[in-house]
Amino acid sequence: MKFVQFVEYGGPDVLRVCEGERPKPTGRQVLIEAEAIGVNYADTARREGRYVVPTPLPFIPGTEVAGVVCEVGPEVQTVRPGQRVVALIESGGYAECVAVDERAVVPLPDGMDARQAAALPVQGLSAYHILKTMGRLEEGETVLVHAAAGGVGTIAVQLAKRFGAKTVIATASTEEKRALAQQLGADVAIDYTKDSWAADVMEATGGRGIDVALEMAGGDVFHQTLDCLAPFGRLVVYGAASGEMTRLNPVRLMAKNWSVIGFFLPQIMRKRALYEQSLRELLSWVQDGSLQLTIGGVYPLEQAPMVHKLLQERKTHGKLLLVP
Repeated sequence: MKFVQFVEYGGPDVLRVCEGERPKPTGRQVLIEAEAIGVNYADTARREGRYVVPTPLPFIPGTEVAGVVCEVGPEVQTVRPGQRVVALIESGGYAECVAVDERAVVPLPDGMDARQAAALPVQGLSAYHILKTMGRLEEGETVLVHAAAGGVGTIAVQLAKRFGAKTVIATASTEEKRALAQQLGADVAIDYTKDSWAADVMEATGGRGIDVALEMAGGDVFHQTLDCLAPFGRLVVYGAASGEMTRLNPVRLMAKNWSVIGFFLPQIMRKRALYEQSLRELLSWVQDGSLQLTIGGVYPLEQAPMVHKLLQERKTHGKLLLVP
């Protein structure tokens, strides 16, 4: 089978297409023949050696795979060959076949497209749990979604409304991206490339501020977003795309009872009931059409280096996928 790996950290050119034997599932593993594979910013961070946790070498990136179970290990209890499934895994997804623990697998609803399924787990579960589990969004509150035309952003805009937000404020860099955010349900769309973006956010809330903010840039954007919080506001950090380290004096949080909360999806994955229930909900919403997924491009597995380059240059919108 073909797979993509890197043996050293670096730019997109360190990704190499390799040939190897198909893995043999053991214990509670199932072997999935991939039909679609998700691409994420975390994959680029892994490749550059700057992920939240260490990345061992050699390494096959990829955390989302959807396809057909073609073989199961001797101890598998819940999955059978021929089932169409989606799985969220820690690594190994950039491959024609991948062996995963059956506990990471969720069956697809009848007729669901594998590309939609592979586009969902990382961004869908992140948006879901940033808003609901970590941000504790309550009905009638105001939400700020940065990078609202991206993978997490496009889903977070929709879920914020589904979870009861009164006002969703989206930021994006181009008119096209802001229009997409509003089409998905954002009440206000703001150009974050302008120096006045934080003032525009405050104006949109009548000076009150934001109850829940999704932040993944770091640096100055983090501090400006913090200043946009309402009393008892919650800022959920789920990335640092700028690469800047952010310093925070916790005393700043005291005057308005602000909270700064970290979010790391693998911790959700370790809570099986929480992970499975929320992913099944998300799949059902996609299946019934009430949750729209924005797929920005589908590329052959061999073009993984180019896809990483496109992603990091911010020349895309929505979710990027690889297909074997």
